[in-house]
Amino acid sequence: MQTNSINLDGRVAVVTGGAQGIGHTVGQRLIASGARLVIWDINEEGLAKARGGLLDAGAPAVHTERVDIADYASVEAAVAGTVAAFGGIDILVNNAAIVGPNATLANYPLDAWRSVMDVDVNGTFHCCRAVVPLMTAKNYGRIVNVASIAGKEGNPNAAAYSAAKAAVIAMTKSLGKELAAHNIAVNCVTPAVARTPGAMEQAPEHIQYMLSRIPRGRFLELPEAAAMIAWLASEENSFTTAAVFDLSGGRATY
Repeated sequence: MQTNSINLDGRVAVVTGGAQGIGHTVGQRLIASGARLVIWDINEEGLAKARGGLLDAGAPAVHTERVDIADYASVEAAVAGTVAAFGGIDILVNNAAIVGPNATLANYPLDAWRSVMDVDVNGTFHCCRAVVPLMTAKNYGRIVNVASIAGKEGNPNAAAYSAAKAAVIAMTKSLGKELAAHNIAVNCVTPAVARTPGAMEQAPEHIQYMLSRIPRGRFLELPEAAAMIAWLASEENSFTTAAVFDLSGGRATY
């Protein structure tokens, strides 16, 4: 796929859940656009592997922080480590999430529900809360939250994930409005299913259901997601904020 040039020269970009999946591909695209990448992930082995691969591919510098975004103290420590390494944070891509099991709401495990909310909703809140003061202090920032088409339409047998991603959409709109007087853009994207490790762990029949709902008739490709996110993270995106960008292959009706 031919890609357009996006100028992120000198920007420090944090990608949560950046050791694999959409987050890893986003990191590659941000590096190619000139950003200095920081990966936050809970998987220490995955962090080391991702960093090594990016450096081997020619990345000038990649910083990593092992962080549990569901724990605010862990997020605060990651912010401090990032600032110590690269001097600040200009871009935050909130990508880290868990899907949870496929089950009806009436049978949904209570612990699993809480885990999905802790990571997907509270984790996104924690990262925004910790990073926004840095952005307001310099009157610049770009935040991109990775939601899901499930947050718009609600997938059956995935109530926790659907509810969590709906919350991320609403959080994006609230924060974008709060920061509109600053040169800080806060937007989210709503991907359809892609071949990511988390998505592919779901029940085969659930994957087929999601795929059948996409008018394009195929999975979302990771570079397609990265392309939209990279532009939203750029200085060129200077007006749009508190908005939702469709990545559903035609599934979304609003």
